Amino acid sequence: MVDIARLQDSLSDYKRPPLERWDPPFCGDIDIRINHNGEWLYQDSVISRAALVRLFASVLWRQDGEYFLITPAEKVRIQVDDLPFMITQWKRLDNGQIQVTTNTDEHYIVSAQYPCLIEQNLPTVKIRDGFLARVHRNVYYQWVVEAEPATHDEADGIYLSSGNERFWLGSMV
Repeated sequence: MVDIARLQDSLSDYKRPPLERWDPPFCGDIDIRINHNGEWLYQDSVISRAALVRLFASVLWRQDGEYFLITPAEKVRIQVDDLPFMITQWKRLDNGQIQVTTNTDEHYIVSAQYPCLIEQNLPTVKIRDGFLARVHRNVYYQWVVEAEPATHDEADGIYLSSGNERFWLGSMV
């Protein structure tokens, strides 16, 4: 069983480490789970320290459909109920682009690089390392108010504009 304090100590020196270059041995499962609301839990208790959640998120890796926390020395599997990140805030910038913020306080501009997508009939934003972040229901409802109908060359539905790009949010049914 992996000791969470030891894992925290081993991660504390890293901020956005080169995870793709690390190949540590698998050390087993750790009782960390990310629930449907994007909350991180340890032994079914919410991890309330935002800095600790951000630290864990910085070493989160997905491989073959499973999620791991990795350091240069070890790799432990965690459970994710839906998606590991949640878009909890957004704002429209002066240039018309939309900036989103995740539950781990990461910021992205909705664009071709970080597009808004519909996955499993729910809105998501593709963020770093190919991860998807679920769009919180409140954010989605605000986007629907901002949405515009399809133009003549687009599929039926409503679209969210970010700068000069448009992203399909769903049909008008």
